[in-house]
Amino acid sequence: MASSRPTNVGILAMDIYFPPTCVTQEALEGHDGVSKGKYTIGLGQDCMAFCSEVEDVISMSLTVVASLLEKFNVDPKQIGRLEVGSETVIDKSKSIKTFLMQVFEASGNTDIEGVDSTNACYGGTAALFNCVNWVESSSWDGRYGLVVCTDSAVVDGKLSQTCYLMALDSCYRILCEKFEKLEGRPFSISDSDYFVFHSPYNKLVQKSFGRLYFNDFMRNLSFVDEAARETLAPYASLSGDESYQSRDLEKANQQAAKHVYDEKVQPSTLIPKQVGNMYTASLYAAFASLLHNKNTSLVGKRVVLFSYGSGLTATMFSLRLQEGQHPFNLSNIVTVMNVSDKLKQRLEIRPEEFVETLKIMEHRYGGKDFVTSKDCSYLPPGTFYLTSVDSMYRRYYGKKDKVIA
Repeated sequence: MASSRPTNVGILAMDIYFPPTCVTQEALEGHDGVSKGKYTIGLGQDCMAFCSEVEDVISMSLTVVASLLEKFNVDPKQIGRLEVGSETVIDKSKSIKTFLMQVFEASGNTDIEGVDSTNACYGGTAALFNCVNWVESSSWDGRYGLVVCTDSAVVDGKLSQTCYLMALDSCYRILCEKFEKLEGRPFSISDSDYFVFHSPYNKLVQKSFGRLYFNDFMRNLSFVDEAARETLAPYASLSGDESYQSRDLEKANQQAAKHVYDEKVQPSTLIPKQVGNMYTASLYAAFASLLHNKNTSLVGKRVVLFSYGSGLTATMFSLRLQEGQHPFNLSNIVTVMNVSDKLKQRLEIRPEEFVETLKIMEHRYGGKDFVTSKDCSYLPPGTFYLTSVDSMYRRYYGKKDKVIA
């Protein structure tokens, strides 16, 4: 008996939202009194976006969900599952998904499965896989699944780089094993057109791809060019633990892989470098950058993605891109995301004002019984914003009206 379950389940549409307020990393270096280049060169970052007192993970989620449904002309009744990935806890028992149900209220659609997934920066990928598995299952009712990745953390703890790279090595090894089992030949970096990484800061992305290149070198010398073999040969005898601690190997990896990095990774780095760590949304902001930069040239191309969440959980998976039919075609997705204009139209804030905003946000986090300024003058039309939190911790949101020409 033939199976009627869907195959080749994938992503049909994408939209992205980040706060229109930002601070440059160069200005922050001066304000923080650190050495010039510590953030811009040492971390590889250009700007950092941040929420003002009228924005939070819920308002941003409301904004992007409403935008996606409208711009791709999706009937709210056609959403059958809504999954949210986030590590920003607003309510210890109530999921962000329940707040998003107000977007579907006017349509009368209350029949939407799903809740939040939480595990550091990995929650977004868990939410994505939940939706994919639902569509592939006998539980699927023929409607769309919608995934939201949202965070607005204000404190960035020191990342355990070694854990990240160990997870990367392990995931790459398993991906290679599965590929060889399916295809009957070894996998190498050359088998994928692009690589997209969870991007807390760009320097880690550079180190990560260098690490994959070193893995290929150790697996089969023919996977890398002659110059790379000479560069990496002195490190071939290092143990696993030694290789994670060696700064010299780290630099050699990046040097050997740079020409491939520029081709296969650099196109995915725009938004993470301009916005900063987006936590659960980080990997998918990088993927959005790739779509923005390469557009329809991606048709038929293979992309490998690495998702990571501290604690730790990690997955490496791949996608093959198709052109799709309007409105779910690559060129329209790029048009809807409108990344260039969103970046250009941001308001650059002085570091002093940025620090003051963070103090307000920190003081109000988990708080109740307050009213915001409701100042949404710098927010784009159609953006949701926080107006107040009452004495019972209930949160209330407004929506900036769109200008009708």
